Amino acid sequence: MFQKYGYTHLSAGDLLRDERKRPGSQYGELIENYIKEGEIVPVEITISLLKRAMDQTMAANSQKNKFLIDGFPRNEDNLQGWNKTMDGKADVSFVLFFDCDNEICIGRCLERGKSSGRSDDNRESLEKRIHTYLQSTRPIIDLYERMGKVRKVDASKSVDEVFEKVVQIFDKEG
Repeated sequence: MFQKYGYTHLSAGDLLRDERKRPGSQYGELIENYIKEGEIVPVEITISLLKRAMDQTMAANSQKNKFLIDGFPRNEDNLQGWNKTMDGKADVSFVLFFDCDNEICIGRCLERGKSSGRSDDNRESLEKRIHTYLQSTRPIIDLYERMGKVRKVDASKSVDEVFEKVVQIFDKEG
């Protein structure tokens, strides 16, 4: 869907999970422990993986210079690391914020966990992740909101309704 608008989707979580599984990765065990505990992986690791993926994408096709970065920044440290590393190299156009009730979110993740194989799709990890979100991530969303850069989607609605709202946002933002 995002390709239609010229974006390459990069998931910070997928990049971390892939790196965790990569044979010989110096970060694999460290990433696994952070994910299992519902904690945020150190910013240097996440940014290096994002930057590498962005550089590889643009090296393959210089026209592919718009990215939808999923799940980042998650805290103040992530934001400062991003600003330091990417200053003058990348601009944040907007933040797409999927707002959803905690219990609905937990229920969906538990359902996903039946087939995902993810070590963090269990109630204990999910409750830790929500605590981390409220303490660390929500203030970042609030910061971008004060800058007028948040585009909010009520993610408690049906898949079709959420998709339609996302399409409206991308039609407007380009």
